[in-house]
Amino acid sequence: MKLHTAVTLLFTAVSTQLSASPLDESKIQFLGPIAINSTIKPADTAHRDAIIDNLLPTLQKNTNQIMLFNQQSKWQPLNKISKLTIPGLQALKFNFTTERFVSGKLKLEGIEKAKVFLNGEAVSGISEIQLNVAKGDHQVLVVAEQVNDWNKVDISFEGKADHDSITLTDKQTKALSAKQLFDAPTVSAISLSPNGEYYITTMRRYNDEKGNSAITETTLYNEDGEALYHFDGMNAANFAWRDDSEKLTYLSDNKAYIFDLKTTKRTQVASQLNGANSITFFDENTLIFEWTNSGKEEGKLTKHYQGLEDRWSYARTQSQIFLLDITSGLLNPVTVGTQSHQLADFDVKANTILATRHQQDYAQPPHMLTELIEIDLSNYQQKVIGQYRTFNNAQYTKEGIYVTAGPDFANGAGRNLPEGMLANNYDGQLYLMDRSGQNVKALSKNFDPAISNFTVLNNGDVVLKATDEDRQQLFLFDESKNKFKRINTGLDVVEKYAVSDERHAQVLFTGTTVSTPQQLKTIHVSDNRSKTLWDSKGIAYQGAEIANLEEFNFTNKEGVEIKGRVYLPHDLDKSKKYPALVYYYGGTSPVTRGFSGRYPFNLWAAKGYVVYVLQPTGATGFGQKFSAEHVNAWGEHTANDIIMGTKEFVKAYPFVDDKRLGNLGASYGGFMTMLLTTKTNLFSASISHAGISNITSYWGQGWWGYLYSGEASKGSFPWNNPTLYSQHSPVFNANKVTTPLLLIHGDADTNVPPGESHNMYTALKILGQDVELVEYKGADHQIFARDKRFHWWDTMLAYFDKHLKNEPQWWQHLYGK
Repeated sequence: MKLHTAVTLLFTAVSTQLSASPLDESKIQFLGPIAINSTIKPADTAHRDAIIDNLLPTLQKNTNQIMLFNQQSKWQPLNKISKLTIPGLQALKFNFTTERFVSGKLKLEGIEKAKVFLNGEAVSGISEIQLNVAKGDHQVLVVAEQVNDWNKVDISFEGKADHDSITLTDKQTKALSAKQLFDAPTVSAISLSPNGEYYITTMRRYNDEKGNSAITETTLYNEDGEALYHFDGMNAANFAWRDDSEKLTYLSDNKAYIFDLKTTKRTQVASQLNGANSITFFDENTLIFEWTNSGKEEGKLTKHYQGLEDRWSYARTQSQIFLLDITSGLLNPVTVGTQSHQLADFDVKANTILATRHQQDYAQPPHMLTELIEIDLSNYQQKVIGQYRTFNNAQYTKEGIYVTAGPDFANGAGRNLPEGMLANNYDGQLYLMDRSGQNVKALSKNFDPAISNFTVLNNGDVVLKATDEDRQQLFLFDESKNKFKRINTGLDVVEKYAVSDERHAQVLFTGTTVSTPQQLKTIHVSDNRSKTLWDSKGIAYQGAEIANLEEFNFTNKEGVEIKGRVYLPHDLDKSKKYPALVYYYGGTSPVTRGFSGRYPFNLWAAKGYVVYVLQPTGATGFGQKFSAEHVNAWGEHTANDIIMGTKEFVKAYPFVDDKRLGNLGASYGGFMTMLLTTKTNLFSASISHAGISNITSYWGQGWWGYLYSGEASKGSFPWNNPTLYSQHSPVFNANKVTTPLLLIHGDADTNVPPGESHNMYTALKILGQDVELVEYKGADHQIFARDKRFHWWDTMLAYFDKHLKNEPQWWQHLYGK
């Protein structure tokens, strides 16, 4: 058999034509026959695709041999095969690397019938297959059904241009890929029994076959990790436990069920519960839940607005609290009326319920008012505990009530700011007050992390989740000592958590570190030692090349340390110059250290970029003074931090090319990107996703614009502070822009309407500037759907490749010349 010796695919020009270059057969693996002694081909049956597709995951594995009907088959180099014909199926597999976007044709000569896969996805063609691949590691798999003479098989690749080359490789590691990050199995929801002996998880994953539809599996386990029961079509977050941990309740198909853990039998206790949610045990014989009813429009021709909230599609939906008697099925309303009521907590011994409702009141920022009420179930009398401009959650404890809210809660009880500074009420604080709503005690005034949610333990202590700089951490508040203690999770970002409290306080939680994928863990609060129950690294990330991470902080002009981190490409060569991407949010939250996410920093590093992520002034998690700088600033401090931080970053990393810097952000970060293009020429290309170009139009038209502006522009309005609303709006300074700018928006965005990008696009087009606008059809403020997510990630990287690497081909492939 003819042997090919080229390890790297090179392209030979014949006059002005490119010729196909043969692949090195020593790096192409062969497996066959796959069906032992079988002369029946899949194509001879009605199930050809199913036969091959079911075998695909096994063939893709990075192993030397596989078991087929109890017989071992071994992969071997193609150049060792000398047979004329081989019965049954055969498979060819090779891995290749590209250093940039590559377009060309893979040519398979001598294979009459086959199915070809690129990175696990079927591609059309047999003799010629068009390949369009970005920088990274890739795999081609060919399942051959008919080869008349293996001596005549020839595999080659012809690039579209002289830079379109691929390199065959047999390395054991693989560059991180977009599909890997999105499709990998994750625990999306959890539930833990009160005694800590059982837990439920919902596992979610994606694949090519299901596309945008997630594959989910919800399973009940004992504490040893033994699977006891599978719940079809359910989510772990929708289960609630009875206090004795022997029974569960949940809603499914508008029916309420009780599930017995000992018998694994379920019993229907009510039906016709369309709109019911958040069901849980009130006591052994009673369930409590919220029941919603959609509001009605006046008619087809007009909508008469009933207030600012009416811009929300769900504003007229009514939610009330109900009790359900398990034995009889009797449904008893606890609340009624024109106002929605949300269940906050209940106390069985006191026979009372805590609930919240929102008053329509625009008198003060942020132009909403939350009422906390207590309902006595002995007579259904309601008592208003308090009315608050800032309010998040409330739970009973002994004789008091824990509350999370901003620093201004209870007339500023939680404020820890210099005189004259306005608080940022997105900076969550913990309070304790008596059941009358009086005697409020601010517990976290000197605790810098921003508290988001919490669970009260039987002894009055609190397990809480908080933003600690750029980490999401769990803490224990010890009531007796009035102290906060970090729970040693071993993770940078805790995503979900659930608490048990019957024997010892135990926490079940999921999360990641900045450089390691998701884990499911448990920890006993008393000894602060964690145990890993499940780890996605060994399942989806074996051999993955992960970026190296370095911390990079600097001190800004005000003498404040600005935290940041830098992702370095896996194969970094410090003798070369690299393009870099600078990412920020700039709003009131830091960019957390999650392993993946909507903006995948590890993936960007795998594509050859040094990535700098910084936490500019105004974010929560760094103390109240730091977050309060966000109020009435609209980018003033943030822009200075990003510009200075980028300059310091370039100085500290000499292998970063200061002529090839890109910057991007989303939402408030998209606003920051637009604003930066009016303030600096530091960047060579910029991307704004769902950004705000005109603060006034966002304030008046975004679904939450007036609420967010109630904090970000507290006390400032277009009529009393027109300078803030105009001169801080990028579109009012569009004539200063010289940086190429890509605007991305979902055309169904309700948070930041797509008109915000249209404003800037119109201005820059009229000014003759380099601007692009890409809208994703049907997408809201975030890009969730799998197909859109991959295309969106490709769009951003292709745009930067074009401007920072002088490689426009990927962008041209997506959007033409």
